Amino acid sequence: MPIYSGNVLTGSTSGRPIPIAATASPGTLIHTAASGTTGFDEVFLFGSNVTSLNATITIEWGGTGNPADHLVTELAIPARSVGYPLSVGQRIQNGLSIRAFSGTASAINITGWYNRSS
Repeated sequence: MPIYSGNVLTGSTSGRPIPIAATASPGTLIHTAASGTTGFDEVFLFGSNVTSLNATITIEWGGTGNPADHLVTELAIPARSVGYPLSVGQRIQNGLSIRAFSGTASAINITGWYNRSS
């Protein structure tokens, strides 16, 4: 039976929100999964827009190819919004990374966590 443990995203400092500074690929690092294929990271991400203008976000899930590796492409997040769900338990493993970029630098903050199975 898998064992889960909630963890701070690897791109976060002490659980703080991750500002998406990148405006193109490769995006700002959000999380890097543990290496190996016996377990996986189940990732939960939420995006909030901290500006007074609408903004878009693209999530690069495990790669930077377009569009094959993108989980979410140019999702619109309204101005001054609360956390919109971007990933609700999608899995990643084998040292792959999750990155994101926005049409507006530092408009969107990412919060969340991951559960690591072993």
